[in-house]
Amino acid sequence: MKYDYETPRKWKYHNILAWTAFLTVSAALYLIFMWVPNEKIQGPVSKIIYFHVSSAWLAFFAFFVVMVCSIAYLKTKDLKWDIISHVSAEVGVLFTTIVLVTGPIWGRASWNAWWTWDHRLTTTLILWFIYVAYLMIRSAFNEEEKKARFSAIFGIIGFIDVPIVWMSIRWWRTIHPNIVSSGGFAMDPSMVQTLLASLAAFTVLYFYLLEKGIFVQRIRSQVELLKQRITEENS
Repeated sequence: MKYDYETPRKWKYHNILAWTAFLTVSAALYLIFMWVPNEKIQGPVSKIIYFHVSSAWLAFFAFFVVMVCSIAYLKTKDLKWDIISHVSAEVGVLFTTIVLVTGPIWGRASWNAWWTWDHRLTTTLILWFIYVAYLMIRSAFNEEEKKARFSAIFGIIGFIDVPIVWMSIRWWRTIHPNIVSSGGFAMDPSMVQTLLASLAAFTVLYFYLLEKGIFVQRIRSQVELLKQRITEENS
């Protein structure tokens, strides 16, 4: 597969996305720590919700992208879809890690326990293991097409756990709070506004990390092509 070097126009796009991510994240941090009041019962620790819920949303979205691009690769055999799947899985694992770190901190204040084998917590941990395994599978193959094919199949199957995580608090009895219902958000309007701002900021951050990761993978691919060309010329 041929990769072209980045053009000045693309570098301009990088900078616009970077500044957009910086401004939206800065605005969200201001709302979280300076504008929105603390929750009456939990106090300052309640602010973790804006990072916890936003990270969970982006993890789900990242793994959805993995599934869609995996299907696209199996249909087209175009390695660009494999690259997007790979980078999105890495970003998804990062956000899932944030979920698993902020969750126990929040749980310690709310439930007086760092960890409980609650259904949502358990299925989220399983989701993290699934996509860590996805990344490990990629490192187990040297042949690009074989690696892409096995990764695509695993990425599609692994997504099955995402709706299970989402529906876990509806399917089973759980102590995990449900802040979203058919009637809307079970939160104060100012908290809803801050949460939506956090979701928007994390979404922009996801696309920035995805774009940067794709850029790095393209550079790596160019290096591999150059190595192959040099090897062929010397042989």
